[in-house]
Amino acid sequence: MNFDDKSMKQLRRLILFTIVILIALWNYAIIFGWIRFAFGIIFPFLLGGAIAFVLNVPMNFLEEKIFHNKYLKEKKAVKKLARPVSLILTIAIVIGVVVLVMFIVIPELTETVLSLGRTIRTFIPDAQRFLEDLFKDNSEISRWLAGMNLNVDQIVNRAMSFFQNGAGDVLNSTFLAIGSIVSGVTTFVIAFVFACYVLLQKEKLRVQVIKVMYAFMPEKRVESCLEVCTLTAKSFSSFLTGQCVEALILGIMFFIVMTVINMPYTLLVAVLIAFTALIPIFGAFIGCVIGAFLILMVDPLKALIFVIVFLVLQQIEGNLIYPKVVGASVGLPSIWVLAAVTIGGNVMGVVGMLIFIPIVSVVYTLFRTSVYKRLKSKRRDLRTGAVIGRETGGEPEKSEK
Repeated sequence: MNFDDKSMKQLRRLILFTIVILIALWNYAIIFGWIRFAFGIIFPFLLGGAIAFVLNVPMNFLEEKIFHNKYLKEKKAVKKLARPVSLILTIAIVIGVVVLVMFIVIPELTETVLSLGRTIRTFIPDAQRFLEDLFKDNSEISRWLAGMNLNVDQIVNRAMSFFQNGAGDVLNSTFLAIGSIVSGVTTFVIAFVFACYVLLQKEKLRVQVIKVMYAFMPEKRVESCLEVCTLTAKSFSSFLTGQCVEALILGIMFFIVMTVINMPYTLLVAVLIAFTALIPIFGAFIGCVIGAFLILMVDPLKALIFVIVFLVLQQIEGNLIYPKVVGASVGLPSIWVLAAVTIGGNVMGVVGMLIFIPIVSVVYTLFRTSVYKRLKSKRRDLRTGAVIGRETGGEPEKSEK
């Protein structure tokens, strides 16, 4: 059998690739060690890229609304200052929101924790009496409840002892904790500085990356990669914006309704639900459980009312707000939003819930585009798949959005 030069090159590459794979499998522990070491080095820059991507959304909004008007965009000084000023404003707004939430939540949370100790002392006997009255017609349950010896002081003392012992264990590992904190702060500072550089020079970096891609890759492949990257960036930005708007709307709804019906811990629970609602679909239920527990310590009846209110507002949010705000923002039907959240949660936990919706949106858009191209090439209707001119009776239908 005769081989030409091209076949011999491919054969040599295949043999070399096979040898590399075998060596990697034979020394997989060393390979994974190198991968972990390399990931540790590049992690601050990956984190900086993620921070830059998140901050880019509000920064673009501020830059567009403030500096791109007909009075300012013609001035050279304004053009030079637009990006740095927008970045500074974005950072100031983010820090302001975090500080505001901390000033709202921390005092409220501190007061809640302090009041829980007082509330538990009266809640447990009251709950026991309530259950005895509820099941007084059932003699067996009544005897069991009456025989329960719940020493509230002993329960509280054991809880305090647990926290004190836990605090002692923490103090014993102070140096390890300080080392972890210093390492984490250093990583965050490097990532934040890198994110600022990326945001200030994003157009220049984009041009450099495109030039490198055209230098080492075929033109068609570069165009396909750029199309996918643009679609991915748009989907992630739209999802991030929609998720934040949806969480804000849900928090405001709970604050208004809980204020009207005079619920305890209104501000704390509303903020908590708004933050947990950043986790798609299922996040608000975490806030519901914590909020119901806090209210239960004050008034069991109000806790039941809170759960009913939550279910009503959750139905409104899940059926009206979320599909319109988030589903529409990423161009993904509601059923695929639910599928993306479920799969992402099973694969990667909370992080998977956050990133799988835009990922599925990109895959869905690319797959739909490919399907429509194939249908057009086969002269089939884009809505029904039928042959044009036979079932549809003429012109193809417009593609559904």
